[in-house]
Amino acid sequence: MTGKLGPEALAEVLAATGADDPAVTVGPTYGEDAAAIDLSGADETLVVAADPLSLAADAVGELAVHVACNDVAASGADPRWLTHTLFLPDADPARRRTVTRQVDETAAELGVAIVGGHTEVLGSLERPLCSMTALGTTDRFVSSGGAAPGDRLLLTKGAGIEATAILATDFREECAAAGVPTDTLDAAAEFLDDVSVVSDAAAVRDHANALHDPTEGGLLTALVETATASGTELAVERDRVPVRPETRACCEALGVDPLATFGSGALLASVPPERVDEATDALEAAGIDAGVIGDVRAGSGGDGRVLVDGERLAEAPRDELYPLWEGE
Repeated sequence: MTGKLGPEALAEVLAATGADDPAVTVGPTYGEDAAAIDLSGADETLVVAADPLSLAADAVGELAVHVACNDVAASGADPRWLTHTLFLPDADPARRRTVTRQVDETAAELGVAIVGGHTEVLGSLERPLCSMTALGTTDRFVSSGGAAPGDRLLLTKGAGIEATAILATDFREECAAAGVPTDTLDAAAEFLDDVSVVSDAAAVRDHANALHDPTEGGLLTALVETATASGTELAVERDRVPVRPETRACCEALGVDPLATFGSGALLASVPPERVDEATDALEAAGIDAGVIGDVRAGSGGDGRVLVDGERLAEAPRDELYPLWEGE
């Protein structure tokens, strides 16, 4: 089955951490997308995040850069460096140039330098696979596990932004056949320009106890991961979650829940109540929409849980785009 590993299998992978190193202050942990390494004597923390991307065929290079850099930004750091491992299904020079151009242009827009990587042809693949490692530095690491009871939950931009762009490109014909107007699809395809949360994180990080960027599985999975990492209960109201009209149109056309699908472009922030106005003012000054979607409560049993409209979310959902790719 395509998608993230289940909790038990993932726990086995995360338990394999190699040699102990006291400089690693945050290592492999469920709910945390980046590692924190103390740079002794420099009063700085090195933040490292790795992510692969293969399924968004039309914009794999662009999205791969954003997804990796978002994880670093959502940890309170400014992304500065990338390593790029690229696996290609064939030696087609046009395909290779397209992917590398996307990577180059997106990294340049973010001011991030590509410092290394690896490229090879792997004939068993059906599409290119980009695996990125992003690095950056900060003097204050912000973890997903920092959410505290009493905090308010803010979400920037809206749910399902990345999925909207994918639906309007990879599944454009299917959306059109289901009645989505051409102008809506054209506008939705432009959501690729909104999948970065680097500016969102820079605006809100000084006001937040925790940050997390929804990716696979969307906002609902991000909530489960944050609740688990912090040992808290997160309560949200579905009708308070911002969803753009284009997202709603594309998702409804193909039966996708916008809260349970690829969510890059939104940033989930856990903010103390006395700092909510400062956080929203900072986001507004940066030209970024945001809304309060719920709150953080004391956890029950320390394992974290999520309530959506008062009903418990039993587990993180499988991303609802996967059945479309798999033809289910």
